[in-house]
Amino acid sequence: MFKSDLCGTRKNILLVAMLLAVIISYCFKPGANAEDWQLWTYKCLMQSYDASTDAKLKKFEFTVTADAFIRLRKIYPKEKEEFYSFNLHNLKDMDYSGNTARGILELKTKADDIICQTKNDRKGDVDSMTTVLNIPVRNMEPERLDSLREAFDYFKAKGL
Repeated sequence: MFKSDLCGTRKNILLVAMLLAVIISYCFKPGANAEDWQLWTYKCLMQSYDASTDAKLKKFEFTVTADAFIRLRKIYPKEKEEFYSFNLHNLKDMDYSGNTARGILELKTKADDIICQTKNDRKGDVDSMTTVLNIPVRNMEPERLDSLREAFDYFKAKGL
């Protein structure tokens, strides 16, 4: 009789352990996919961009594409526009200077990989290349900054 109770206890412990493992496995979401990272990067940049640093700026927009391109378009009065574009595969480093309220997000590429285009009806169009894109940001908590770095790292690794 003592032996049958011991077997029943072992079966119950095994059953509870398996049930617990199944419950725990449903608590975790699988890792984010490319679309999740793309949407997060877009939302983070749009919500964090500090347009108040440029008094003449009328409108701005970020685009993050599935093939890891980031584009920033700035629209000013009198038909002036600026475009910045680069592929995250070419991102070398990301730095942040400032505090959580305001700062500068500095994106550095390996070479002159950032396309800079200025459209101005009076002066004509100017195209150039650079290695650094400074983005003024606000409300950039350390967790948000780390998550943005993780998104950039995801796109960099995806391109390899």
